[in-house]
Amino acid sequence: MAQNNLSSVTEFILMGFTDHPNLRIPLFLVFLSFYLVTLLGNVGMVILIRVDAQLHTPMYFFLSHLALLDACYTSVITPQILATLATGEMVISYAQCAAQFFFFTICAGTECFLLAVMAYDRYVAISNPLLYTVAMKPIIRWSLVVGAYVCGVSGSILRTTCTFSLSFCEDNHINFFFCDLPPLLKLACSDTTNIEIIIVTFGNFVILANALVILISYLLIIKAIGKVKSPGGRAKTISTCASHLTAVALFFGTLIFMYIRSSTGKSLEEDKVVSVFYTTVIPMLNPLIYSLRNQDVKAAFKKVTGRFQVSHS
Repeated sequence: MAQNNLSSVTEFILMGFTDHPNLRIPLFLVFLSFYLVTLLGNVGMVILIRVDAQLHTPMYFFLSHLALLDACYTSVITPQILATLATGEMVISYAQCAAQFFFFTICAGTECFLLAVMAYDRYVAISNPLLYTVAMKPIIRWSLVVGAYVCGVSGSILRTTCTFSLSFCEDNHINFFFCDLPPLLKLACSDTTNIEIIIVTFGNFVILANALVILISYLLIIKAIGKVKSPGGRAKTISTCASHLTAVALFFGTLIFMYIRSSTGKSLEEDKVVSVFYTTVIPMLNPLIYSLRNQDVKAAFKKVTGRFQVSHS
C-alpha cells in the first residue's frame, strides 16, 4: 500500500496523551498495571477453560476466543501507549502504522461479530437446553468462530486499504496515541470524502447488524425465560446472560460513541478518552465480568489452584 501511496510521508510521530512531563510516569505506571492485569486475566481465562473439563462447553469455547481477542487487542495498542509515555512522543514508520491499524481493526471487528455469536449461543442454550450441545456441536462452534474471524479480517482489509490510499503530506504529527481512523483522516492532505463514506457506511452496517442480532436474540431469550416456571431457574438463566449483556453494553456503547455519533463538535481529546476505555479498560474488565458472578469459573479456578498447591507441596 505504501508504494501506491502518493504521500511523501515515510513515518509518523505519535503525540500521545499529554504535554505535561510530570504526568507521564504516573500514566505509564497506570497503563502498565492495566496491561499486566489484562494479560493475566485473559490468558488465565483461556488456560482455565482449556484445562478444566467442566468448562468444555460451547459457551466457554466462545468465551475463550473472546479472552484471546482481548489479549491480542490490548497487545496491539498498549505497548505503543507505554512507549509514547516513556519518550514523550513516538516515531512510527508508515508500514508500522498501517500494520497496527490493520491488526487493531481485525480484533475490534472480530470481537463485534463474536459478541453477536455469543448472544445467539445464549438463545440456543436457553430455548433448547436439552439439545444445546447437539445444536452447538464442535463443527457448528468452529464455523461460527471462523466466520467471525473471516468477517473481522475482511473488514480490516477494506478499512486499511481505504485509509492508507490517502495522501499524507508534510505534517506527520498524529495527535493521538496510536494509528486510529479519526486522527489519520484529519491528517490526510487529499480529499477524504469518498473514503469516509465507504468506511463509515461499512462500519455502521457492521455495528448495527451485530447489534440487531444481539437484540433479536435477547428478545427471544426474554420470551423463553417467561416460560420458565421455577423462580430459581429463571434467576439462574438471567444470571448467565448478565455478564454477556454487560460486555455488550460496554463494547458497543463505546464504539457507537466513537464511530457512529455525529462528527459535529467532536474533538480528538474526547476520542482519546473513549479510545483508552475500549482499547485498555474493557479488555481488562471482561475477565472480571465473566468470572465474578460465574460459579463454574470460580469452582474451576479453585480446583486448578488446589491442584497446583498440592503438586507444589
